[in-house]
Amino acid sequence: MASRTQIVCLCEGEKGRSLDEVFINKLMKTLKPKWIRFDGSNVVRPEPCGGRAEVIQRMPCELKKCLGQGADTTLMVWADCDHDCSDPDALKARFWKESQAQEITKEQFERVVFIFAKDRLENWVEFLKTGNTDEAVEGARVKNGKQVADAAKTLADFCKAGKPVDGMPPSLQWSCKNWRALVERMK
Repeated sequence: MASRTQIVCLCEGEKGRSLDEVFINKLMKTLKPKWIRFDGSNVVRPEPCGGRAEVIQRMPCELKKCLGQGADTTLMVWADCDHDCSDPDALKARFWKESQAQEITKEQFERVVFIFAKDRLENWVEFLKTGNTDEAVEGARVKNGKQVADAAKTLADFCKAGKPVDGMPPSLQWSCKNWRALVERMK
């Protein structure tokens, strides 16, 4: 394993104003992936990009940077499917189309970990806090960073336990599958 590893997380929102950053940081720090050293030169770096269109456009360039660093740098992409994407696979197809236009190979593209909520990360927060949510209804805005951090810690605890979780929203199940695939690749 390379001595310098990091996870770059492209996400929606504005720098310093996005709850996605809080969720991502708490999730990664609680999960403590074995291939990441949280001290020294190794970091988890959320990169808010504005809206989903900006995340899609920026992803191929960021992937090229990650691949060019000569280490096991992981690119995670956090975005919402919203009303115009039927499911996470449809949104992933949009990323693939943009990636092809920017000369990313299928092999390179498959190294990206996609984490897609249906409409908002808030649905996941609601599920992780209460045990249920309806992704057909946009989750209520959460403005409390502690609630978001607590939800991320709960998700990390589920991941560490490796047990099935009843009632998990479909987009969260889809995203967890992508995370597990990364963990398997890094063993």
